[in-house]
Amino acid sequence: MTIGQDQIKAGTGTLVSVTASQIAVLIPSYKVTNHILGVIAGIGPEVARIYVVDDCCPDGSGAYVEEHCTDPRVVVLRNPENQGVGGAVMTGYQAAINDNMDVIVKIDGDGQMDPSLILNFVEPILRGEADYTKGNRFFDLEEIRAMPKIRLFGNAVLSFMTKFSSGYWDLFDPTNGYTAIHRDVAKHLPLNKISRRYFFETDILFRLNTLRAVVVDIPMDAKYGDEVSNLKISKIVGEFFVKHVRNFGKRIFYNYYLRDMSLASIELPVGLLLLASGLVFGISHWINSIYTEVATPAGTVMLSALPIIVGIQFVLAFLGHDIASVPRRAFHLSKLRSRSAAGEI
Repeated sequence: MTIGQDQIKAGTGTLVSVTASQIAVLIPSYKVTNHILGVIAGIGPEVARIYVVDDCCPDGSGAYVEEHCTDPRVVVLRNPENQGVGGAVMTGYQAAINDNMDVIVKIDGDGQMDPSLILNFVEPILRGEADYTKGNRFFDLEEIRAMPKIRLFGNAVLSFMTKFSSGYWDLFDPTNGYTAIHRDVAKHLPLNKISRRYFFETDILFRLNTLRAVVVDIPMDAKYGDEVSNLKISKIVGEFFVKHVRNFGKRIFYNYYLRDMSLASIELPVGLLLLASGLVFGISHWINSIYTEVATPAGTVMLSALPIIVGIQFVLAFLGHDIASVPRRAFHLSKLRSRSAAGEI
Protein backbone atom coordinates (compact mmCIF):
# COMPACT_ATOMS: atom_id res chain seq x y z
CA MET A 1 0.00 0.00 0.00
CA THR A 2 1.11 3.57 -0.60
CA ILE A 3 0.28 7.06 0.56
CA GLY A 4 -1.30 9.12 -2.19
CA GLN A 5 0.15 11.94 -4.23
CA ASP A 6 1.40 14.86 -2.17
CA GLN A 7 3.20 18.15 -2.79
CA ILE A 8 5.69 19.93 -0.58
CA LYS A 9 6.60 23.60 -0.83
CA ALA A 10 10.36 23.89 -0.98
CA GLY A 11 12.36 26.75 0.49
CA THR A 12 12.40 28.49 -2.89
CA GLY A 13 8.61 28.73 -2.87
CA THR A 14 8.16 26.19 -5.67
CA LEU A 15 6.11 23.04 -5.25
CA VAL A 16 8.04 19.79 -5.31
CA SER A 17 5.98 16.83 -6.46
CA VAL A 18 6.25 13.74 -4.30
CA THR A 19 5.17 10.46 -5.87
CA ALA A 20 3.11 7.92 -3.95
CA SER A 21 5.19 7.20 -0.87
CA GLN A 22 5.90 3.73 0.40
CA ILE A 23 6.06 3.27 4.16
CA ALA A 24 8.05 0.51 5.79
CA VAL A 25 7.93 -0.60 9.41
CA LEU A 26 10.84 -2.38 11.06
CA ILE A 27 10.52 -4.32 14.29
CA PRO A 28 13.66 -5.44 16.18
CA SER A 29 12.85 -8.86 17.55
CA TYR A 30 14.51 -10.17 20.68
CA LYS A 31 12.55 -12.10 23.31
CA VAL A 32 9.21 -10.64 22.20
CA THR A 33 7.41 -13.77 20.93
CA ASN A 34 4.54 -13.12 23.38
CA HIS A 35 3.70 -9.77 21.80
CA ILE A 36 5.07 -9.48 18.27
CA LEU A 37 2.13 -11.08 16.42
CA GLY A 38 -0.23 -8.60 18.07
CA VAL A 39 2.04 -5.72 17.07
CA ILE A 40 2.09 -6.88 13.43
CA ALA A 41 -1.69 -7.35 13.43
CA GLY A 42 -2.15 -3.73 14.55
CA ILE A 43 -0.19 -2.26 11.64
CA GLY A 44 -2.59 -0.66 9.16
CA PRO A 45 -2.83 -0.93 5.36
CA GLU A 46 -0.89 2.32 4.83
CA VAL A 47 2.30 0.29 5.40
CA ALA A 48 3.82 -1.39 2.35
CA ARG A 49 6.39 -3.62 4.06
CA ILE A 50 7.13 -4.91 7.56
CA TYR A 51 10.67 -5.97 8.42
CA VAL A 52 11.02 -8.23 11.45
CA VAL A 53 14.70 -8.29 12.43
CA ASP A 54 15.59 -11.42 14.40
CA ASP A 55 18.64 -10.26 16.34
CA CYS A 56 19.89 -13.80 17.01
CA CYS A 57 16.95 -14.21 19.38
CA PRO A 58 17.25 -17.21 21.74
CA ASP A 59 13.48 -17.74 21.41
CA GLY A 60 13.73 -18.01 17.63
CA SER A 61 11.34 -15.11 17.11
CA GLY A 62 12.09 -14.91 13.37
CA ALA A 63 11.06 -18.53 12.80
CA TYR A 64 8.08 -17.98 15.10
CA VAL A 65 6.83 -15.09 12.95
CA GLU A 66 7.37 -17.03 9.74
CA GLU A 67 5.41 -19.95 11.14
CA HIS A 68 2.47 -18.07 12.65
CA CYS A 69 2.14 -14.84 10.62
CA THR A 70 0.35 -14.86 7.25
CA ASP A 71 0.70 -11.13 6.50
CA PRO A 72 2.29 -10.96 3.00
CA ARG A 73 4.00 -7.66 3.86
CA VAL A 74 6.23 -9.31 6.46
CA VAL A 75 9.88 -9.94 5.63
CA VAL A 76 12.03 -11.65 8.28
CA LEU A 77 15.66 -10.55 8.46
CA ARG A 78 18.25 -12.30 10.59
CA ASN A 79 21.46 -11.08 12.20
CA PRO A 80 23.97 -13.95 12.43
CA GLU A 81 24.97 -12.75 15.91
CA ASN A 82 23.31 -10.54 18.47
CA GLN A 83 24.12 -6.89 17.71
CA GLY A 84 21.74 -5.17 20.11
CA VAL A 85 18.69 -3.11 19.28
CA GLY A 86 20.79 -0.55 17.39
CA GLY A 87 22.33 -3.23 15.20
CA ALA A 88 18.89 -4.66 14.46
CA VAL A 89 17.60 -1.22 13.45
CA MET A 90 20.59 -0.62 11.16
CA THR A 91 19.89 -3.97 9.47
CA GLY A 92 16.28 -2.92 8.91
CA TYR A 93 17.29 0.53 7.63
CA GLN A 94 19.64 -0.99 5.07
CA ALA A 95 16.98 -3.41 3.82
CA ALA A 96 14.40 -0.64 3.50
CA ILE A 97 16.86 1.60 1.65
CA ASN A 98 17.67 -1.24 -0.75
CA ASP A 99 13.94 -1.76 -1.35
CA ASN A 100 13.40 1.98 -2.04
CA MET A 101 11.01 2.53 0.85
CA ASP A 102 10.37 6.26 1.29
CA VAL A 103 9.77 6.46 5.05
CA ILE A 104 11.02 3.92 7.57
CA VAL A 105 9.19 3.59 10.89
CA LYS A 106 10.72 1.73 13.80
CA ILE A 107 8.56 0.29 16.57
CA ASP A 108 9.33 -2.23 19.28
CA GLY A 109 7.90 -5.72 19.33
CA ASP A 110 6.95 -5.73 23.01
CA GLY A 111 3.56 -4.06 22.55
CA GLN A 112 4.41 -0.78 24.31
CA MET A 113 4.04 1.26 21.12
CA ASP A 114 0.66 1.74 19.46
CA PRO A 115 0.87 0.87 15.71
CA SER A 116 -2.17 3.04 15.03
CA LEU A 117 0.07 6.10 15.55
CA ILE A 118 2.27 5.31 12.55
CA LEU A 119 0.73 7.99 10.33
CA ASN A 120 1.28 10.56 13.09
CA PHE A 121 5.01 9.90 12.72
CA VAL A 122 5.00 9.71 8.93
CA GLU A 123 2.92 12.75 7.97
CA PRO A 124 5.35 15.48 9.20
CA ILE A 125 8.05 13.85 7.06
CA LEU A 126 5.85 13.65 3.97
CA ARG A 127 4.79 17.28 4.45
CA GLY A 128 8.45 18.33 4.51
CA GLU A 129 8.30 19.49 8.12
CA ALA A 130 10.76 16.91 9.43
CA ASP A 131 13.44 14.45 8.41
CA TYR A 132 13.11 12.32 11.52
CA THR A 133 10.29 12.01 14.03
CA LYS A 134 10.39 10.40 17.44
CA GLY A 135 7.93 9.72 20.21
CA ASN A 136 7.63 11.80 23.37
CA ARG A 137 5.88 10.16 26.32
CA PHE A 138 6.29 13.29 28.46
CA PHE A 139 4.01 15.55 26.43
CA ASP A 140 0.85 14.81 28.44
CA LEU A 141 1.62 15.46 32.10
CA GLU A 142 -1.39 13.42 33.21
CA GLU A 143 -0.36 10.33 31.27
CA ILE A 144 3.21 10.18 32.59
CA ARG A 145 1.85 9.22 36.00
CA ALA A 146 1.58 5.69 34.61
CA MET A 147 5.33 5.59 33.99
CA PRO A 148 7.43 3.87 36.69
CA LYS A 149 9.13 6.53 38.84
CA ILE A 150 12.67 5.20 38.37
CA ARG A 151 12.18 5.15 34.59
CA LEU A 152 10.75 8.67 34.70
CA PHE A 153 13.77 9.97 36.61
CA GLY A 154 16.27 8.10 34.44
CA ASN A 155 14.70 9.41 31.22
CA ALA A 156 14.75 12.97 32.57
CA VAL A 157 18.49 12.70 33.30
CA LEU A 158 19.23 11.12 29.92
CA SER A 159 17.12 13.75 28.15
CA PHE A 160 19.14 16.54 29.72
CA MET A 161 22.43 14.95 28.64
CA THR A 162 21.07 14.33 25.13
CA LYS A 163 20.27 18.01 24.65
CA PHE A 164 23.94 18.86 25.19
CA SER A 165 25.41 16.13 23.03
CA SER A 166 22.94 16.16 20.12
CA GLY A 167 22.17 19.88 19.87
CA TYR A 168 18.42 19.21 19.68
CA TRP A 169 17.44 21.35 22.65
CA ASP A 170 13.72 21.15 21.92
CA LEU A 171 13.52 17.34 22.19
CA PHE A 172 12.78 15.13 25.15
CA ASP A 173 12.51 11.41 25.91
CA PRO A 174 15.70 10.37 24.05
CA THR A 175 15.38 6.64 24.80
CA ASN A 176 11.98 6.49 23.09
CA GLY A 177 12.31 3.99 20.26
CA TYR A 178 9.19 4.93 18.30
CA THR A 179 10.75 6.74 15.34
CA ALA A 180 10.39 7.44 11.62
CA ILE A 181 13.02 8.60 9.13
CA HIS A 182 13.06 9.63 5.49
CA ARG A 183 15.06 7.34 3.20
CA ASP A 184 17.24 10.17 1.84
CA VAL A 185 18.32 10.97 5.40
CA ALA A 186 18.93 7.34 6.36
CA LYS A 187 21.10 6.92 3.26
CA HIS A 188 23.44 9.65 4.49
CA LEU A 189 23.85 8.18 7.97
CA PRO A 190 27.04 6.20 8.69
CA LEU A 191 25.10 3.06 9.60
CA ASN A 192 28.28 1.17 10.45
CA LYS A 193 29.34 3.79 13.02
CA ILE A 194 26.08 4.23 14.95
CA SER A 195 26.04 2.60 18.38
CA ARG A 196 24.75 -0.96 18.26
CA ARG A 197 23.33 -1.12 21.80
CA TYR A 198 20.88 1.03 23.75
CA PHE A 199 22.78 4.27 23.11
CA PHE A 200 21.79 4.15 19.44
CA GLU A 201 18.67 6.34 19.88
CA THR A 202 20.76 9.22 21.21
CA ASP A 203 23.75 8.46 19.00
CA ILE A 204 21.56 8.72 15.91
CA LEU A 205 20.41 12.18 17.05
CA PHE A 206 24.05 13.30 17.16
CA ARG A 207 24.56 11.93 13.63
CA LEU A 208 21.39 13.66 12.41
CA ASN A 209 22.61 16.98 13.79
CA THR A 210 25.83 16.70 11.78
CA LEU A 211 23.57 16.45 8.70
CA ARG A 212 21.50 19.43 9.93
CA ALA A 213 18.39 17.23 9.76
CA VAL A 214 15.12 18.44 11.26
CA VAL A 215 13.87 16.29 14.15
CA VAL A 216 10.35 16.62 15.58
CA ASP A 217 8.82 15.13 18.73
CA ILE A 218 5.49 13.32 18.33
CA PRO A 219 3.28 13.15 21.46
CA MET A 220 2.36 9.60 22.41
CA ASP A 221 1.31 7.51 25.37
CA ALA A 222 3.29 4.49 26.50
CA LYS A 223 1.59 1.22 27.37
CA TYR A 224 2.95 -0.86 30.23
CA GLY A 225 1.85 -4.44 30.63
CA ASP A 226 3.62 -7.70 31.39
CA GLU A 227 6.53 -7.00 29.05
CA VAL A 228 10.04 -7.07 30.52
CA SER A 229 12.35 -4.20 29.63
CA ASN A 230 15.97 -5.13 28.88
CA LEU A 231 17.06 -1.53 29.53
CA LYS A 232 18.27 -0.89 33.08
CA ILE A 233 18.61 2.86 33.55
CA SER A 234 20.79 2.52 36.65
CA LYS A 235 23.36 0.47 34.73
CA ILE A 236 23.71 2.64 31.67
CA VAL A 237 23.70 6.22 33.03
CA GLY A 238 27.48 6.17 33.58
CA GLU A 239 28.19 4.66 30.17
CA PHE A 240 25.80 7.10 28.51
CA PHE A 241 27.47 10.06 30.27
CA VAL A 242 30.89 9.18 28.80
CA LYS A 243 29.42 8.75 25.31
CA HIS A 244 27.47 12.01 25.58
CA VAL A 245 30.65 13.90 26.46
CA ARG A 246 32.38 12.33 23.46
CA ASN A 247 29.54 13.24 21.09
CA PHE A 248 29.32 16.77 22.49
CA GLY A 249 33.00 17.32 21.73
CA LYS A 250 32.62 15.94 18.22
CA ARG A 251 29.51 18.02 17.51
CA ILE A 252 31.11 21.26 18.69
CA PHE A 253 34.22 20.60 16.58
CA TYR A 254 32.22 19.67 13.46
CA ASN A 255 29.66 22.49 13.64
CA TYR A 256 31.69 25.38 15.08
CA TYR A 257 35.23 24.85 13.83
CA LEU A 258 35.31 22.42 10.90
CA ARG A 259 32.21 23.45 8.92
CA ASP A 260 31.67 26.99 10.05
CA MET A 261 33.05 29.75 12.26
CA SER A 262 30.91 32.22 14.17
CA LEU A 263 31.00 34.39 17.26
CA ALA A 264 29.99 31.31 19.26
CA SER A 265 33.22 29.63 18.12
CA ILE A 266 35.11 32.28 20.09
CA GLU A 267 32.71 32.55 23.05
CA LEU A 268 33.05 28.93 24.14
CA PRO A 269 36.87 28.60 24.39
CA VAL A 270 37.28 32.11 25.83
CA GLY A 271 34.52 31.47 28.36
CA LEU A 272 35.99 28.13 29.44
CA LEU A 273 39.49 29.61 29.67
CA LEU A 274 38.32 32.51 31.85
CA LEU A 275 36.21 30.21 34.01
CA ALA A 276 39.07 27.74 34.54
CA SER A 277 41.68 30.43 35.23
CA GLY A 278 39.41 32.18 37.73
CA LEU A 279 38.71 28.92 39.55
CA VAL A 280 42.37 27.88 39.67
CA PHE A 281 43.47 31.33 40.85
CA GLY A 282 40.76 31.51 43.49
CA ILE A 283 41.20 27.98 44.82
CA SER A 284 44.98 28.34 45.06
CA HIS A 285 44.66 31.54 47.12
CA TRP A 286 41.92 30.00 49.24
CA ILE A 287 44.15 27.02 50.09
CA ASN A 288 47.05 29.37 50.81
CA SER A 289 44.80 31.40 53.11
CA ILE A 290 43.87 28.26 55.06
CA TYR A 291 47.51 27.26 55.63
CA THR A 292 48.79 30.76 56.48
CA GLU A 293 45.62 31.74 58.41
CA VAL A 294 45.79 35.12 56.68
CA ALA A 295 42.62 36.50 55.11
CA THR A 296 42.72 36.88 51.36
CA PRO A 297 42.62 40.56 50.29
CA ALA A 298 39.42 41.80 48.66
CA GLY A 299 41.33 42.71 45.51
CA THR A 300 42.57 39.13 45.14
CA VAL A 301 39.03 37.82 45.62
CA MET A 302 37.82 40.13 42.86
CA LEU A 303 40.65 39.00 40.56
CA SER A 304 39.29 35.49 40.98
CA ALA A 305 35.57 36.33 40.79
CA LEU A 306 35.73 38.59 37.73
CA PRO A 307 37.03 36.02 35.20
CA ILE A 308 34.58 33.45 36.63
CA ILE A 309 31.64 35.80 36.14
CA VAL A 310 32.74 36.87 32.66
CA GLY A 311 33.52 33.26 31.72
CA ILE A 312 30.05 32.12 32.76
CA GLN A 313 28.53 34.90 30.65
CA PHE A 314 30.52 33.79 27.59
CA VAL A 315 29.48 30.15 28.09
CA LEU A 316 25.84 31.17 28.48
CA ALA A 317 26.08 33.26 25.31
CA PHE A 318 27.43 30.20 23.49
CA LEU A 319 24.58 28.04 24.81
CA GLY A 320 22.07 30.67 23.67
CA HIS A 321 23.53 30.54 20.16
CA ASP A 322 23.58 26.73 20.21
CA ILE A 323 19.94 26.53 21.28
CA ALA A 324 18.93 28.99 18.54
CA SER A 325 20.81 26.91 15.96
CA VAL A 326 18.54 23.86 16.11
CA PRO A 327 17.97 22.77 12.45
CA ARG A 328 14.70 24.10 10.98
CA ARG A 329 14.93 23.24 7.27
CA ALA A 330 14.32 19.64 6.26
CA PHE A 331 17.42 17.94 4.86
CA HIS A 332 15.53 15.60 2.52
CA LEU A 333 13.78 18.46 0.70
CA SER A 334 17.06 19.42 -0.99
CA LYS A 335 17.34 15.85 -2.23
CA LEU A 336 13.77 15.95 -3.55
CA ARG A 337 14.51 19.20 -5.38
CA SER A 338 17.67 17.69 -6.88
CA ARG A 339 15.79 14.64 -8.12
CA SER A 340 12.98 16.83 -9.43
CA ALA A 341 15.45 18.99 -11.34
CA ALA A 342 16.99 15.87 -12.81
CA GLY A 343 13.55 14.70 -13.96
CA GLU A 344 13.51 11.67 -11.66
CA ILE A 345 10.21 12.67 -9.99
